[in-house]
Amino acid sequence: MMKVGFIGIGAMGMPMAKNLLKAGFDLTVSDVSEEAVAQLVDAGAKAADTPKEVALASDVVITMLPNFQIVQSVMLGESGVLAGAEKGMTVIDMSSVSPTQTRQLVPRAEKLGVNYLDAPVSGGVAGAEKGTLTIMVGGPAEVIEKIMPVLKAMGKKIYHVGDVGAGDAMKIVNNLLLGINMAALSEALVLGVKAGLDPQMMRDIIGSSSGGSYALEAKMPNFILKGNFEPGFAIDLQYKDLELASQTGKDLGMPLFMGNLAQQIFEQARATGLGNRDISAVIQLWENLTNTQVRE
Repeated sequence: MMKVGFIGIGAMGMPMAKNLLKAGFDLTVSDVSEEAVAQLVDAGAKAADTPKEVALASDVVITMLPNFQIVQSVMLGESGVLAGAEKGMTVIDMSSVSPTQTRQLVPRAEKLGVNYLDAPVSGGVAGAEKGTLTIMVGGPAEVIEKIMPVLKAMGKKIYHVGDVGAGDAMKIVNNLLLGINMAALSEALVLGVKAGLDPQMMRDIIGSSSGGSYALEAKMPNFILKGNFEPGFAIDLQYKDLELASQTGKDLGMPLFMGNLAQQIFEQARATGLGNRDISAVIQLWENLTNTQVRE
């Protein structure tokens, strides 16, 4: 059984790491939160003080971190992963970063004979807890095949989407659509209520018509209609993903008309104090403007 390291034990990383333990992997963990590390140690993991120590104890190191600046620090610092990496080790960065950023780190890993994969996920905290995440992996097929048991312990649908960086690109495309769809659904639902339509009726009809979407099915019944905006997937994180899409568009010389508008909408939501709410809370921008609520 491979020895696995995990760095980044947050809302997603914690259940993902627990699923690795359930699958029987020898797991070494590190995080800035001593409480999170202690929780996993109680579940059977080993603790490491630094990313370097994680690497020294592992065949595969997984990182699940908030942004590229932290990923870069964890990888390249004096006590970073690559400082403790041995030839043949595999790094799987499951953070949401841009393809350009990921590709900056690949040459540093390759010089040491270390495999570097990007494997962002979709499915949220619920998918992480159930081990049913969709995982989008970029990298050489033969390397992915070797670490497939590790990925299968955390996800249900695992796609090899191309070379290193392709996983990040796929995640950006997916979350670009999610942000646009969430904003569009919010606007449409408030318009419907203002026009005298029943919210539940709208849900039923749109759900079986051409306007249906994941945003409708996942966010309307349990979040919007109930007025429950506990994340879920926070507005701050959606904004970050839209910023990654915007930056990728700039890198490729492509305008993102709808994506940039959605980014402005989520920026406005953050400015009104909704950053830590679920993305469905963006509907409150329209609700507050129109003195209308879309509820059961």
